[in-house]
Amino acid sequence: MNAEGLVEVVLPGTVEPEGLQIRQGAVPVAGQGQVLIRMEATGISFAEQQMRRGRYYDQPAFPFVPGYDLVGTVLATGQGVEPGLAGTRVAALVKVGGWASHVLVDAADVVKVPDGIGAAEAETMVVNGITAWQMLHRKARVREGQTILVHGASGGVGSVLVQLAQAVGVKVIGTASARHHDALRERGVFPVDYRTGDVAARVREFAPGGVDAVFDHVGGRGIIDSWLLLAPGGTLVSYGSASTRDDEGSKQWPVFKLLGRVWLWNALPNRRRAYFFNVWAGRALARNRFRAKLRADLTQVFAALQRGDITAQIATQLPLSRTAEALRLAESGTVAGKVVLTP
Repeated sequence: MNAEGLVEVVLPGTVEPEGLQIRQGAVPVAGQGQVLIRMEATGISFAEQQMRRGRYYDQPAFPFVPGYDLVGTVLATGQGVEPGLAGTRVAALVKVGGWASHVLVDAADVVKVPDGIGAAEAETMVVNGITAWQMLHRKARVREGQTILVHGASGGVGSVLVQLAQAVGVKVIGTASARHHDALRERGVFPVDYRTGDVAARVREFAPGGVDAVFDHVGGRGIIDSWLLLAPGGTLVSYGSASTRDDEGSKQWPVFKLLGRVWLWNALPNRRRAYFFNVWAGRALARNRFRAKLRADLTQVFAALQRGDITAQIATQLPLSRTAEALRLAESGTVAGKVVLTP
């Protein structure tokens, strides 16, 4: 690939992964308050899998460049930006635009990656790490000695959630397909196969009185089981509707249904709480506060990575030219951790 030019992956519409297009062009110039980042690692998260189907809640109109987050080196700074940022490795949460060799980002939105953390390692911790940290510590407020249930414990967010929880002395029950159970046991997780039998009954074997928190990215009808598994004082954090990924019809409806359930449960006098977690919440109303929180939380996640509290789970690394293959792999559900794209 041409090192000087811009290379980006375009999603032209609701297509199979092979329908993604590679586009080349001129490298953009950093404007007022912006930095130009040479991408070193970006990733495939569940959001892009939904976007490919036209089912992500607030995705832009086609065609667009997907890519929820990225890690790279600042090549150039625009006016009003500290010139010393050039040459620094940074991470950014962008929602779209990350699947490109060069990306423009507001300087206020980048977070410095500490020395000693590789680009691919750092990439596994951006959207996944912020999501896991904020759900654990800002929503559920887990404490030592508690027991939690993590759905999809070997996935991108799930694997980070598990490790961050264990780092503060929390017992973890995790759902995953059977092929991942040995790895989860080695981590000290109580594994439950979500494909066979009664998940709720298996969870009750480990936690007869219920769990202190459930982290549920699946949505759909299973969310009711998640709610019923809570002990008094427990917290349900719903953060997606993976079960509706392949559905037809309105992409907003599954989210509205979840929000309705959450509202209703919180209105009942039952000593339990439910949240629908959205990593972008609060950005439109208080951008500076949103940025400060994001920077603080991602810095904590990177510190946990440096300490060895968490390890980066990289499923595989593939170049942008093989994004279709990478997306197929991410969607297959056969890999543990994050599928990372490199220039």
